[in-house]
Amino acid sequence: MTALNRSTRRRLQQLKQIPNVWEGDRRRLITSQDSDVLDLGSGEPPEGDCILWVDGSQGMVRAMDVVTPDSGPEAVVRTLIRAMENPHNPGMPARPKKIVVRDRELQFFLRGVLQDLDITLDYVPELPLIDEIFRGLQDAISTRPPQLPPQYAEALRAKAFEIWQDAPWEVLADHEIIAIELNQWDVGTLYASVMGMLGMEYGVLLYRSLDSLKQFRQRAIAQESIEQMQEAFLGQDCLFVTFESEESNEESPLMGFRPMPAAEDVEPVFGNLHPLEGLRSFLYDEEAAALLVGLEALHRFIRQHRQKFENDAFPPVSSRYRIPSPDDAEAGALSVKVATMPELAEELVAMEGEDIDLNGFNFPAVRDDLVPENSFLSLGMVPWDVLELLQSGAEYHQSTSDLVKQGDGLPVVMIQTSRPKAKTMIQEIQAAGGLKAICFNPGEDPLMGDRYDIGLFQTGNGDLHLFGEFGEDDPTHIAARKKWDQRCKKTKGHCGLIIAKGLTGAARGNPQFKDMVALFETRSLSSKDLGLGTLQMTMTVDWT
Repeated sequence: MTALNRSTRRRLQQLKQIPNVWEGDRRRLITSQDSDVLDLGSGEPPEGDCILWVDGSQGMVRAMDVVTPDSGPEAVVRTLIRAMENPHNPGMPARPKKIVVRDRELQFFLRGVLQDLDITLDYVPELPLIDEIFRGLQDAISTRPPQLPPQYAEALRAKAFEIWQDAPWEVLADHEIIAIELNQWDVGTLYASVMGMLGMEYGVLLYRSLDSLKQFRQRAIAQESIEQMQEAFLGQDCLFVTFESEESNEESPLMGFRPMPAAEDVEPVFGNLHPLEGLRSFLYDEEAAALLVGLEALHRFIRQHRQKFENDAFPPVSSRYRIPSPDDAEAGALSVKVATMPELAEELVAMEGEDIDLNGFNFPAVRDDLVPENSFLSLGMVPWDVLELLQSGAEYHQSTSDLVKQGDGLPVVMIQTSRPKAKTMIQEIQAAGGLKAICFNPGEDPLMGDRYDIGLFQTGNGDLHLFGEFGEDDPTHIAARKKWDQRCKKTKGHCGLIIAKGLTGAARGNPQFKDMVALFETRSLSSKDLGLGTLQMTMTVDWT
């Protein structure tokens, strides 16, 4: 049995002991609609058990946690310690005189853990206060509407998977807006924005007004404070479907863009955003009907015109479809017009391309269209003898005259993609004046509060290009960045970019010398050299 260490015991012994009786229990609550567990306010039912510690003498909750079902009794102790040291308001730190539980195994476990704390452990068959609290929580969730109205649930999920198979993000960027005229359910036109071209977050946002779409993008581009970004996010007016998947670590040796999840690994998530409601993770009848027809119209449009959007094209295209009304079969089919909005796309691109003045600095826009989607990325080093072979044998070589050959080799960023995409990337770098520098800069998700290390290429024309975003606490990246910095110090800031082919062949994830198509020798810049400050990563919004 795991015991408290001595310092923890001394710390708890120093707490004031009060003559109160606390109740503790661990339960799983079931909704009346399915087998999901209790929603504790996060918007979606968490997968786990609820641990509750209450002061029966004062009638107040001191601590509550949700843990995975396979968590051991140690989780109950962790919540209890928090109930003692950091209780919910208005509780004060204290140690109870007596604890009662209704589980004998838990009683015996706690008796061993809490020895020397002068706390009496008793078993009781019932816990009246906790029973009352859980009944109230159960009553609250029993009336919670389902995520989707039952009459639309099956059709919406099927339509969402059709959109997943269509993969509109392969041909449409998020600024290439498609108008869907419904004129039903108090909705005139929905403006569809597709997420997923960066391989980070897949989904479709259906804005109910252009003003909402433009306002959010303007505020996101302005990179305001976290609080202002959250307000802008909640101020949107749209329906949405996004696709969640379990993150896989199978590609852990190579860091960077996520591989495309398989259809069986994704789950559609539906919801609504409105300035007066905020984020709501369930839909009412009319919202579900409008979303269903909107997705069906988008599905038909992409299927019919997909080829017209290849190679970054976004021409004027429109079609009209007859779509059955999902809420009134006798009403016949709805006439829905779908059209691209090229002029709006240009306006949004121009909006993003403007330099933004923040705190007295003139910041260039960061582009995210240089590195091909689903590329493999790694930070590493090329030994000097191999580098000499690459300098003479690579199909393309950008050299530097003052290369300092110190240390084990040249620190490099390696990007592996398909051969056609590798050639396109090389051509784009050449057209932009070559590769001027490689930099890592701090970034943050203003909505979730997560922090990142952002990898950037600077081309000769001054443009910055995103090549990777890495979690600040990712141990693999931390180790790679440490080696990168050490090697760049030895080479006096010299580093390089290697572009390799063979993404789908035997060398996938481990390109060999023959797969290395281009070598760009360049310099490493610090974030201080760029003067960017902390970048707001608005493209990685978590819509759930």
